[in-house]
Amino acid sequence: MKSLRDLATSDDRGLSTVEVVILAPVMMLFILVLVAFGQLVDGRGALDGAARDAARAGSIQKDHGTAMAEARKAAAANLADVCSGPVTVTQTSTGFDPEVDPLFSVQVSCRVRGLAMLGLDIDPTMDATFSSPLDPFRRSA
Repeated sequence: MKSLRDLATSDDRGLSTVEVVILAPVMMLFILVLVAFGQLVDGRGALDGAARDAARAGSIQKDHGTAMAEARKAAAANLADVCSGPVTVTQTSTGFDPEVDPLFSVQVSCRVRGLAMLGLDIDPTMDATFSSPLDPFRRSA
């Protein structure tokens, strides 16, 4: 006849293997979700920096057309590794005349990589807005 102590130890055999088999996929999924959300946070920071650089690049130009071209170029250069798809830069300030509006404001938006790698159908399109004062000593044409 087995003692109570012998029954307790014999019933626990293989339990840690079952725990690993059940918990390993859950832990791997948790790590993938953390990585995906980390990419979204990194994308938010990159988007804010791109909006800042785009506004500054546009605010030092002499004319509106060159300002928008340089703003788009600066934003696209900053977001090359962050966005999947096109980078959109739109002007949100009223014009390009320091007498009317002394700020050059842009809104930058794109689809940030992140949760798509997990197959989650969440639209990670983000945007950021930044304003920069029009430089009184803007570049000449």
